[in-house]
Amino acid sequence: MTRILATVSFLSFLAVPALSQSDWPSYGYDQGTRRYSPLKQINTTNVSKLKPAWQYGISSGVNSFDSANRALSGTEAVPIMVGGILYTPTRQHTVVALEPETGKEIWKYDFGQEGAPLRGVTFWAGDKDSPAMILAGSSNGRLVGLNAKTGKPVPGFGNEGTVNLRVGVTDKFPNAIYHMGSPGAIYRNLIVTGAQGQEDNPDGAAMDVRAWDLHNGKLAWTFHTIPHPGEAGYETWPKDYWIRAGSPANWGAITVDTQRGLLFLPIGQPAPQYYGGARHGQNLFSSSIVCLDANTGKVRWYFQLTHHDVWDYDAEAAPSLIDVVRDGKKIPAVIAVSKPGLMFFLDRETGKSIYGMEERPVPQSDIPGEQTWPTQPFPLKPPPLTRQGMRPDEIFKGEPVHEKFCRELAEKIGGIHSYGSYTPYSSKEYRVIFPSQQGGPNYGGVSVDQSLGYVFVNSRELAGMGKHEKTPPGDQVAYRRGSPLGPGTVNARFWNPATQLPCQQPPWALLTAVNANTGDIAWQVPLGTSEEMEAKGIHNTGAFGQGGPISTAGGLVFIAGTNDKRIHAFDSKNGKLLWEGKLDSEGHTNPMTYLGRNGKQYVVIVSSGLNAFALE
Repeated sequence: MTRILATVSFLSFLAVPALSQSDWPSYGYDQGTRRYSPLKQINTTNVSKLKPAWQYGISSGVNSFDSANRALSGTEAVPIMVGGILYTPTRQHTVVALEPETGKEIWKYDFGQEGAPLRGVTFWAGDKDSPAMILAGSSNGRLVGLNAKTGKPVPGFGNEGTVNLRVGVTDKFPNAIYHMGSPGAIYRNLIVTGAQGQEDNPDGAAMDVRAWDLHNGKLAWTFHTIPHPGEAGYETWPKDYWIRAGSPANWGAITVDTQRGLLFLPIGQPAPQYYGGARHGQNLFSSSIVCLDANTGKVRWYFQLTHHDVWDYDAEAAPSLIDVVRDGKKIPAVIAVSKPGLMFFLDRETGKSIYGMEERPVPQSDIPGEQTWPTQPFPLKPPPLTRQGMRPDEIFKGEPVHEKFCRELAEKIGGIHSYGSYTPYSSKEYRVIFPSQQGGPNYGGVSVDQSLGYVFVNSRELAGMGKHEKTPPGDQVAYRRGSPLGPGTVNARFWNPATQLPCQQPPWALLTAVNANTGDIAWQVPLGTSEEMEAKGIHNTGAFGQGGPISTAGGLVFIAGTNDKRIHAFDSKNGKLLWEGKLDSEGHTNPMTYLGRNGKQYVVIVSSGLNAFALE
């Protein structure tokens, strides 16, 4: 659903520093989060010759997707490279500046037990009044401005280089989890920050989006992710719900259209995430893409990807900008992908679906007190990126040990009860939800090759499972999801948690190229390898993971995003696998690439530390 709240009345032609083709200056390469580099030294003819170049901060024996430690690890980070220096957070609770040709440390800022940023840092070029800065959010809610050359806090920014993001937000919830989930976005002299916090319970600190003046750290504007009285969307929640509720949060990265002065925010799910009996309504702006005026924080339009979300289908992937050509006309568009495996091409100025969309009836909940939304939005094009539901005959078969585990698991939950897209959880039977709360696409988002007209995205093929159980008196939530494998998200997946092998027929992960100018799928291939299955003659399974792709002018798509400890290179035109490199651990983030001062192009991916590859 799209609604326009204001028209774009002006264009912002503020001069923006030109990107150096040798750099990767932002989390998504550019502020439009296209994740595309014009470098082509590494290309389809020589990528097979890529070799390890250097490593930094490698931790032996570390699983980079350890959910208990990832909030402090930095292992979902994407480094940036600007002005001949590589900047990244590490799992050792530091932000470091490195020589991009060697990985040699230039400076280090230690966050101590506060924890370093989870997914990256932000570069601001500065001006005549302020030095160039690296801005980083600690895991306990501080925003630190560091001198890009020295790594020292910039005294004029906030309080001696620090803005305490918790002030005025967590006062009533002093023990609340509150921090930036992704690097901030730069627009003019502002840094715009989202937030990340608790999701299981409704009560908590507000997860509003805020803009701060980079010259002094003062608050410039605030956008309420749960509307306040008098704001559009207030009526989609119970009265005054904003007073008590924390989520939805904007923990994904924010995309900027610098020419039009627009911000595109991916907003997360409401809390609690799996039961909405106490939050009847559509629940704006949860699980939505929201377009804001970058100067004021006022809403221009919004597109809700999931109404009254009870699946944890939050919109966490940063939207990506692209120009779509239809009938000879160039349309400025923004791409939104959702965990249910759907991709929407939206007009950047209006939020209207370029290829059309329709609200389709979906299964309804039988849980007492729940009121699921009767319809959900589906694009007419492109088709779903993942399967939508699971049939009983799709349970895994072909390898005896895993097949036995999966059949026994299916028996424990009383069979495969899955009723297509947006199957809700039940209090009467275990349900199999496909895709699971992991997606589908996830925070790794998409990569845009504008010259080719292709959009690349990886998606997991993994089901969730669960049955809602009545909670004891005194619990904040009337019903909570249960699993026969035990508590927690990992045990709510329809898989073997010991082997991380899903319990439906492969493929278990896909890399897809969508033709942006037609809305059709150009190619789709399995992503990743199960060595266990390969050894037993079962090929092309794909492998579970997180992270996303990048693409280059060399005709390549680079991606890790699997639990097989590999980074892959594919031909962007046809999806042919051209190269694989071994990593020290699982690479659950996006790669990046840059040109060093020695004239070499490097490809870097974070796992437990940094792994750099280059041609010999």
